Amino acid sequence: MIPVRPDVLVTGGGGFLGGALVRGLLARGHRVRSFARGAYPELEALGVEVVRGDLADAAAVRRACAGCELVFHNAARAAVWGRYDAFYGPNVLGTRNVLQACRDEGVPRLVFTSTASVVFGRADIRGGDESLPYPRHQASPYAATKAEAERLVLAADDPRLRTIALRPHLIWGPGDTQIVPRIIAQARAGRVVRVGDGTNVVDTTYVDNAVDAHLLAARALLGHARAGGRPFFISNGEPANLWMLIDRILLEAGLPPVRRSVPAPLAVALGAAIGSAHEWLHRPGEPRLTRFLAEELSTSHWFDIGAARRELGFQPAVTLEEGLRRLGAWMRDAGGAGQAGGAPGAGLTP
Repeated sequence: MIPVRPDVLVTGGGGFLGGALVRGLLARGHRVRSFARGAYPELEALGVEVVRGDLADAAAVRRACAGCELVFHNAARAAVWGRYDAFYGPNVLGTRNVLQACRDEGVPRLVFTSTASVVFGRADIRGGDESLPYPRHQASPYAATKAEAERLVLAADDPRLRTIALRPHLIWGPGDTQIVPRIIAQARAGRVVRVGDGTNVVDTTYVDNAVDAHLLAARALLGHARAGGRPFFISNGEPANLWMLIDRILLEAGLPPVRRSVPAPLAVALGAAIGSAHEWLHRPGEPRLTRFLAEELSTSHWFDIGAARRELGFQPAVTLEEGLRRLGAWMRDAGGAGQAGGAPGAGLTP
């Protein structure tokens, strides 16, 4: 798909999307380097050069970028809860370090994995496109720091370093370590409750489609100047009722559908109170409910991917139905989709 075979760096190559991107690049004949804090022998077994380090370490980031012709900056802290400074370091300072390393090492192209959360301001979004402004008040520290990082990336675009930001929405699929396992784990614990009237619509992104979008974005930066310095929403382009989708995932896992519900205003108030108490008491981990999560689960948020279709040539190859079929097969074969625990909805960031 990319006409040359450069050395490619993937930050966060050990994660769900990062790992899928690494495998996609390898399948297309690229030499791949991964930069992450942990050890990933499974990547090394695939022939990936694994470099351990922290995004906060500018020298380590620069060493990881050395000799690369393309960087996919995918690493980030993503969660529905946490202190702002816990997100600011990896998401903002880390991105600043990646940009500076690209400059210092002469890397000509950078594809940044942003998120649709950067425009989520607590109200419904139906068919929103890239003209949507950043909200005056961000819904969470994650959204706020990703928005700041995205601004840095887009502002850095120039003839020496071409940059682009992708905003994939709710990535899922076989190998998922966040959305699907947590839904299933919470369902097995009897903790999944429908928030609101159950009519809200969202769109999602099957992981293979997200990988394709990243590769197309990299290609676009080679000779399509008007794509540089711009964000693009990415999804399957198939908005669906959120709770019907959750029920379908539970069905594939052999679990009953969600039957209990709570009014959205009550859930939002409870989330705000629980979150405040959690912070005041200095409890570890994530609270079971936050205001951001309650709002996210009760509102519609889906996006127009027309710009990605036109400018990047993006066409989701795996439909929602086919993705669910593959997900079900993975859960039945692996039997591990429900092993991950965590807060209900953790990872369900738009």
